[in-house]
Amino acid sequence: MAQVTAALIKDLRERTGVGMGKCKEALEEANGDIDLAISNLRKAGMASAVKKEGREAKEGTIGVGISDTAVGLVEVNAETDFVAKNDRFKQFVESISSDLAKTTPPSLDAFLQQNSSSDSSLTVDQHRATLVQTIGENIQVKRILVLPKDPKRSIGVYSHLGGKIVTVVEITGSSGEEALAKDIAMHVAAAAPDYLSPEQVPQEIVENEREIAKVQVKGKPEFVIDKIVEGKVNSFYDTSCLTRQKYIKDDSMTIAALVEKRGKEKGQPLVLANFIRWSVGQ
Repeated sequence: MAQVTAALIKDLRERTGVGMGKCKEALEEANGDIDLAISNLRKAGMASAVKKEGREAKEGTIGVGISDTAVGLVEVNAETDFVAKNDRFKQFVESISSDLAKTTPPSLDAFLQQNSSSDSSLTVDQHRATLVQTIGENIQVKRILVLPKDPKRSIGVYSHLGGKIVTVVEITGSSGEEALAKDIAMHVAAAAPDYLSPEQVPQEIVENEREIAKVQVKGKPEFVIDKIVEGKVNSFYDTSCLTRQKYIKDDSMTIAALVEKRGKEKGQPLVLANFIRWSVGQ
């Protein structure tokens, strides 16, 4: 049995909104398996919405670089929020974000070994090391992502809370739709969808939702159960899938309807192709 620690109980509390005592009981019954505890709480009707993660474990910033050929994201972690707000730290993030978008390296390792634009005698990793020596706190480049630009693709980027959360949305079918993509990226930051569309939800996730719904309506006639279960699965899609979510700026339409409307106005079919939502410490 995994040890049921105070930290584990707190994590379950933050993810489910259920009281500490019930979280402790659920974890003990699940032998410390937090995912099983969440499932059991949901089956008992005690937890309806569940966050994918607890609070952010690390401090830092997600930088965004934009060049003529690409959009680049880079997460840089520090030990404290105090350092993450330091001007030298911010300048480092800004510098390497710009480098990333301009050079489009194939991997994080390759990026760390390339020359820094701030000082060509140093690699990006050596530049990071000098910052560690100057500030006196561990600083790490955790991850990167490069999105190439394309004439038939529009990329929108939204940075929230000073780079604590960064979202990106890609729309295919036309260039020039960056404003729409950015509006949807803003929606993604607020609504935090898990999947792009119902078609992208893994089948085991769907079956788990069905099982939870069946347990919740146990005892009702079979034909009623089937109808209720389908309704609950569709409600799950409406909450978890970006295309099915209500647009935060106009809840009379879904995100899919928003994109379709813009496509008709432009006379070109537009497709919401991808979204990315990064948060520091994720």
